[in-house]
Amino acid sequence: MNDQLLKPIIEARDVEKHFGNFCALKKVSATFYEGQVTAIVGPSGSGKSTFLRTLNRLEQHDGGTISVDGIELNENMKNLDAVRREVGMVFQNFNLFSHLNILRNVTLAPMRVRGASKLEAEAKALALLERVGLKDQAAKYPVQLSGGQQQRVAIARALAMDPKVLLFDEPTSALDPEMVNEVLIVMRELAHTGITMLVVTHEMGFAREVADRVIFFDHGEILEDAAPDEFFNRPKHERTTAFLAQVRHGF
Repeated sequence: MNDQLLKPIIEARDVEKHFGNFCALKKVSATFYEGQVTAIVGPSGSGKSTFLRTLNRLEQHDGGTISVDGIELNENMKNLDAVRREVGMVFQNFNLFSHLNILRNVTLAPMRVRGASKLEAEAKALALLERVGLKDQAAKYPVQLSGGQQQRVAIARALAMDPKVLLFDEPTSALDPEMVNEVLIVMRELAHTGITMLVVTHEMGFAREVADRVIFFDHGEILEDAAPDEFFNRPKHERTTAFLAQVRHGF
């Protein structure tokens, strides 16, 4: 994928984030492009999830600038609402509403935020649930589904808002091993639809096979930013080489 031909959709410049005296992000800069699939990898505590969460202001950055589709993320609530309408997020622990059935979980935001009618929202929700293989589970509640099924519902819920960008924060890390693949299959299919995806993941096979780009975080900084072939076969930084040696069994 040639970045020169793509339109920037997210631009982060010198982003900083502090938790007390701890600096979680140290002047992080990166540009993400429309239709690009980016895998964000690194050891636990390296700042990758914190960075992802700053991109829709679930974590407020302390320095630098972030803009999404030309809208700067700042104290302006109008800007924040505009960005969150265009950026979907899939969390590690699903975050479904336990008191609502699956269909209502998927239709709620389009009806409340986009102003869709119940008929429109339900038709779209059922189509999305069919896409992730769960149309027959629409009347059930989250507690009645497996972890893998709940995560697929969460993906359908995010897609129901027609986002320009989808953020995935370690979407398979809370799943039992046998459920991981069913979620990765859906994500692989999504990656070929032209939607912009940023995926914080420990799934090196996914990063290698599906991503257009791999970013490696360590101690709050981006140490490597490359195409998968270059990242996995010709890393430039010795810390990247050491990380890959530790996780090599994963792909």
